[in-house]
Amino acid sequence: QVRLVESGGGLVQAGVSLRLSCAASERTFSARPMGWFRQAPGKEREFVAAISWNGDVTYYGDFVKGRFTISRDSDKNTVYLQMNSLKPEDTAVYYCAAREGNRASTFSSNYDYWGQGTQVTVSS
Repeated sequence: QVRLVESGGGLVQAGVSLRLSCAASERTFSARPMGWFRQAPGKEREFVAAISWNGDVTYYGDFVKGRFTISRDSDKNTVYLQMNSLKPEDTAVYYCAAREGNRASTFSSNYDYWGQGTQVTVSS
């Protein structure tokens, strides 16, 4: 069983940066593609970013437009989401996810393990 724990969320003003972290409990973390999703109140869960098992391939949601960067540190069993130039519309609960497959995916249904989420609130 994979356990994922997100951290780094908070209340910030528009324009600043935040870095989210997702720590995985298992030693096979380095073999898993990982993803970040978010869900705002009253909205469906939305794809944010994904990264391949070796970090060579990344995908981003259309709304990211160069503001976010996903990365991973296999030595620390951790995946990161660096978020710059935050906007009020980025306010959401951000979830980390891992999948059993060998390719990164933009679809939440392809992920097998989920963290509990971390709240990001951006004020104007």
